[in-house]
Amino acid sequence: MVVMGEEPRRRLHPLSPLLHGAKALVVIVVALSWQTLREVGLGFFALMVLVVVIGAVIMSVVSWYNTGYHVVGHELRVYEGLLWRRTRAIPLERLQSVEVVRPLLAQLTGLAELRLEVVGGGKTEAPLAYLSVADAAALRDRLLAIAGRAPAAAEDAATPLAPPRVPGDGPLLLAVRNRDLVISQLLTPQAMFLPIGVAFVVVQFGFDPSWSFIGVASTLTAIAGVLLQPVRRVLSDWNFRLSHADRAMRLRFGLVETRSQTVPVDRVQGVTATWPLLWRGHGWLRLTLDVAGMAGQENGNNETDRLLPVGTAAEAERVAGTVLPGVTLGGLAFAPPPPRTRWFHPLARPKIGVALTDRVVATQEGLLTRTVMLVPYARIQSVRVVQGPLQRLLGVATVYADTARGRSATLRDRDLAEAWRLADDLARLGRAARQAAPDRGAAVVPAPTTDPDAAPLQPST
Repeated sequence: MVVMGEEPRRRLHPLSPLLHGAKALVVIVVALSWQTLREVGLGFFALMVLVVVIGAVIMSVVSWYNTGYHVVGHELRVYEGLLWRRTRAIPLERLQSVEVVRPLLAQLTGLAELRLEVVGGGKTEAPLAYLSVADAAALRDRLLAIAGRAPAAAEDAATPLAPPRVPGDGPLLLAVRNRDLVISQLLTPQAMFLPIGVAFVVVQFGFDPSWSFIGVASTLTAIAGVLLQPVRRVLSDWNFRLSHADRAMRLRFGLVETRSQTVPVDRVQGVTATWPLLWRGHGWLRLTLDVAGMAGQENGNNETDRLLPVGTAAEAERVAGTVLPGVTLGGLAFAPPPPRTRWFHPLARPKIGVALTDRVVATQEGLLTRTVMLVPYARIQSVRVVQGPLQRLLGVATVYADTARGRSATLRDRDLAEAWRLADDLARLGRAARQAAPDRGAAVVPAPTTDPDAAPLQPST
């Protein structure tokens, strides 16, 4: 039943059950071992696979028939389930980013998957798999356009007769060369130690014939596992393109699985710049995004956190300045912790620092791999002052500026009086930024206090 003025529910693409069935086939073949094939024979084994695949396709068809979605007011509603019906209402004002993902099978069939990231989500909200590429792109633009409006305005735009429109991808801001991407991943610890591992296998097998084939195969498998991360990174970041339009970042990347990600600039919780040790000879660094809906992965493998996989300082300045207007990485003047904290960081203390600008709080740390984290004041959710037992002996404390992403800007080992002043400044600046930014925090906020008697840490220019 369709309520007057409400758009009808739409189903996913009719080929969706076949793609889900193909994915099930891969899982089945992997799950069934060669031992099973030897025991039951090829004919019975093939029959088992066929029966299970047919069952999986039937279940996929039933699931597809009972799955639908439509936009109601300021919400995207997704309906699914046969025996247990479930309706998910996703408030679009909580929308952080939208991805159009095209795995290999989807590319061959001209389909795409739409993935939504929302505030506080630990995983993708109600992924729509699969839609045609045109439908996925149109729905992405429509959801982002509604998410940028007030709820009352979105009510008037909820009908399919006049869908909201957003500009295209806009001018190209950056294109990463695949050659630089490959070289950067060769300059990683995993790739650098690969020749040593291969040489170990060759020498061990050549001088110790008793070393079994299983031992060689196990060692090679371990080496392949170590090499998998840089290879995965190259495949996922291949042909990386970044453009900026209508206060949103448009990212396109991927070889085997292509992704088209749209992140509104106003939803960015922070930007992290990393200078790996082996990259410094080329002057390269990496930029990653912190967005509230992209939760969980702190190990660098998150497929939705990239902003610049590899680039020069000039390219990083251009990209960072687009996401955080008015902020320059090279212009940050970091104040180190007090000299007495050298007992905590005998070598790394000069590399630890804090800088306050009129827009962001920046922290720096790392001896071999330097890391700088930038957090806009408007994105600060809470401020904490933490003092451990050893810190109490030295009269220092650490200040944490928490964001909705779950990460914190860590102002490490500051003088106790300075730590409390910094916490007060960050809380005050955070309130001022949120009150002065009707468009989700894009406005400029007042600079921190520059009274030398009140705050020894001066803002950088």
